[in-house]
Amino acid sequence: MTRYVLSIDQGTTSSRAIVFDHAATVVASGQLEHRQHFPRAGWVEHDAVEIWNNVREAVGLALTRANLTHSDIIAVGLTNQRETTVVWNRHTGVPVYRAIVWQDTRTQRIVEDLAREQGVDRYKDVVGLPLATYFAGPKVAWILDNVEGARAGAERGDLLFGTMDTWILWNLTGGVDGGLHITDVTNASRTMLMDLDTLAWDEQIASDMRIPMGMLPEIRSSSEVYGVGRSHGMLPGVPIAGVLGDQQAATFGQACFSEGMAKNTYGTGNFLLLNTGEKRVRSQNGLLTTVCYKIGEAPAVYALEGSIAVTGSLVQWLRDNLGMLADAADVETLARQVEDNGGAYFVPAFSGLFAPYWRPDARGALLGLTRYITKNHLARAALEATAFQTREVVEAMNADSGIPLTELRVDGGMVANELLMQFQADQLGVDVLRPEVVETTALGAAYAAGIAVGFWEGPDAVTRNWRESRRWTSRMPLLEKERMFRNWKKAVTRTMNWVDGDVDT
Repeated sequence: MTRYVLSIDQGTTSSRAIVFDHAATVVASGQLEHRQHFPRAGWVEHDAVEIWNNVREAVGLALTRANLTHSDIIAVGLTNQRETTVVWNRHTGVPVYRAIVWQDTRTQRIVEDLAREQGVDRYKDVVGLPLATYFAGPKVAWILDNVEGARAGAERGDLLFGTMDTWILWNLTGGVDGGLHITDVTNASRTMLMDLDTLAWDEQIASDMRIPMGMLPEIRSSSEVYGVGRSHGMLPGVPIAGVLGDQQAATFGQACFSEGMAKNTYGTGNFLLLNTGEKRVRSQNGLLTTVCYKIGEAPAVYALEGSIAVTGSLVQWLRDNLGMLADAADVETLARQVEDNGGAYFVPAFSGLFAPYWRPDARGALLGLTRYITKNHLARAALEATAFQTREVVEAMNADSGIPLTELRVDGGMVANELLMQFQADQLGVDVLRPEVVETTALGAAYAAGIAVGFWEGPDAVTRNWRESRRWTSRMPLLEKERMFRNWKKAVTRTMNWVDGDVDT
């Protein structure tokens, strides 16, 4: 009997379910988008119940299209948008507030209060992260402080917290009827509440943020059998056996198992992870230290990460807010109609600047405009912004690790854009490699689950399955490359100090 692994990929804009066979080939998939809620400037929310319903429907679509049932699935892996925060009632299963998305900046005041005496690096030695609105801990604090009855409910033990992996896993395994309240080390490392050395919650930091410890899920490895699908669901009795935050899942799916290997995911934002092995590297250049993965009882593997808030979502903004594009894929067609950016530089600091700057006071800017500029130049500038931001992260990574990057494995929706990939290789000066299977986030979660149940024997099987599809090599003259990057750096400085003390976004 042929068996398969099902991966659930709960992302920022949609939820997908993908069936993989033993050769890591996509057999079938289902996908549904969910609404993006923007109640105020800087606020980004999702309906967690809508997402759970979409996950169930996506699973049904994938199984139906593959002509499979739950009995054909040997294990389920789960990957998710990280940092997005849900607080719900353990007795009713109802969230007390919409999920607060990783891009949301409303917690700036909380972050500033926590940083007031000891600075933004107050907890960095313990958790590997600077104080920033990006992470989940301050989002939990905001919900408890601002939702009527939430703090009292949390103190009574009625409320649970989780990132999206925890919310989906709890529902998959029973919900109010015995659902498992679990997260993995990769997602826990994005809360600002987990000690990177002990892989346990830090009670002092939770106390500083006034978060009751009883709200927090149990921390487990990224690859083990946590439990099985609930009996009245679509996956009854199927082992749920892999959980990874989306960027760590992509690193796993890209077979970046050796120290010094790196991948970059081009999605809503960009996230570049460099495997640093079993030792955590403390960044001196604006990067994050995070858990890369942990397989069962094996030691945790760590990574340096450069997180960029806005890349693919800039193209969506051109489409949805400005009406420049009918479809996101049209951006490459527009950009190819001109030879360069015409002197225009687009810094998409819509949620402030993430790595390597960590400047919440920055806001987006379009600079270098003249009457010569057309929408084609703007399309090109939007694509180039992704590559420039990636180069800044790579340079910080090279400085922190002391080992210059020699190649970059890429994945995510934007890697279909060959103009962008060539420009990325030009700016980095190293080869950019796209794999045959670009669904590496979902694939990484599938591998983690499959390894836990013996479907794949371990990381070596992942490495054997990885295959290169396309490679881009730098061909831009050095002087031109450096001139453009110098102008980009100048543009970035113009976006800072925009948000004053009397502006709360």
